Amino acid sequence: MIRNFLTLLTFSLLLGTAQAQTTTGEPVKVIPGRWSAQKANEWYARQPWPVGANFTPSTAINQLEFWQEDTWDPKTIDKELGWAHDIGMNIMRVFLHNLLWEKDPEGLKKRMNEFLTIADKHQIKILFVLFDSCWNDDPKSGKQPEPKPGVHNSGWLRAPGTKRMFDSRTWGSLEAYTKGVITAFGKDQRVWGWDLFNEPTNNGYNDAVMPLLIKSFEWARAAKPTQPITSGWWTEHPLSNEFMFANSDIISFHNYKPADNLEKQILELQKLGRPMICTEYMARKHNSLFETCLPIFKKYKVGAINWGLVQGKTNTYYAWDEPIPSGEEPKLWFHEVFRKDGSPYKAEEVKVIRELTKK
Repeated sequence: MIRNFLTLLTFSLLLGTAQAQTTTGEPVKVIPGRWSAQKANEWYARQPWPVGANFTPSTAINQLEFWQEDTWDPKTIDKELGWAHDIGMNIMRVFLHNLLWEKDPEGLKKRMNEFLTIADKHQIKILFVLFDSCWNDDPKSGKQPEPKPGVHNSGWLRAPGTKRMFDSRTWGSLEAYTKGVITAFGKDQRVWGWDLFNEPTNNGYNDAVMPLLIKSFEWARAAKPTQPITSGWWTEHPLSNEFMFANSDIISFHNYKPADNLEKQILELQKLGRPMICTEYMARKHNSLFETCLPIFKKYKVGAINWGLVQGKTNTYYAWDEPIPSGEEPKLWFHEVFRKDGSPYKAEEVKVIRELTKK
């Protein structure tokens, strides 16, 4: 459980030790440059309560189709972020990919700037994600596959993927990517923060991901952004969790469980004494709902970013473990707020979001 190591970790960090003590008795590497808890809390107190979604435009199947020049779709982005703004959302979590930088760094920066301009028009700030251990391996630039009917995230890509994660000889370009995007936008007020590695231990990586996870924090710190750095809890893996908690400016986590479980997790994470943001929640099948969870987030002023905004090519309105090969609409959507035409999937959900964000 989280509580088993939070007490020791918190005690060590409060003492200001360079190597925090954990439940295993082994030190956790603390990379210089982390914000103090006071700085993090003062920064967060100046921010509006962050409420939003993980955003991929409905016309993109994955990170590459989102950002590559041939499939860049600012018109759809503008429209869909407008729908988010209209219900009170003020933050989007957005995934990048190392291949984008490696193929066309200047083009990526140009499109990131255009994206941030569109988001800013809608009063939405962006939490960028750099690396990801989820879904399909061996990513490749260029034309991306069409969605598999009824399959959740059928085209989503890991970054950088297994081959490169295990080959440190290829990490020079990963370092350039991390430092490059953060240097370019690390003082940009339109950027809310940097989420360095999504679910790093997923797909059985476990301890093997630690060298690259540690490097991602070292590279990010070297770029010296004025926004906070984080990487979030998603499952019980003490080694990565202890490292991420000890090195994140703000605490981020995922919770796809009912509201009572969410509240317990928030109360445990409060022991770290830092601002918190849940960067993934809301899975209707698992009873993680706007109506029950969003009031809990507001009660504790914890940021709330649900998975998915608009029904589209990611197919994440289908459940992880319930493919529908016919491609017919599921009786109960798993994720997403809006249909492709901008109408809400459930009007009562949008009403709750508006009421709690005072929109």
